Amino acid sequence: MSCAWQAFADHVRLSVRLTPNGGRDAVDGIETGADGEAYLKARVSAVPEKGKANKALIALLAKSLGIPKSSLSLISGDTARKKILRIDGDPEDLIGRLKAIMKN
Repeated sequence: MSCAWQAFADHVRLSVRLTPNGGRDAVDGIETGADGEAYLKARVSAVPEKGKANKALIALLAKSLGIPKSSLSLISGDTARKKILRIDGDPEDLIGRLKAIMKN
């Protein structure tokens, strides 16, 4: 099984499948798509207009990981459900935090 993240020297890239208008803000674990790629499943209550859902996703992940929102940025998928985020910081620490939120 593949991981939803890739570690680089100074950051981690995270693949996310976002459900906007999801009724609540939550991380729902890992999902493997039909293409065999793994994604972090997340839902936000924000609507998918004018970047509101993307901002809500960044706020949700920052809070869940205990890092500042400024550490997260959207690399691709601005208007798509499947997104790639860059999380700046120590990759080893970030992967440990990601694994911890998967258990909850």
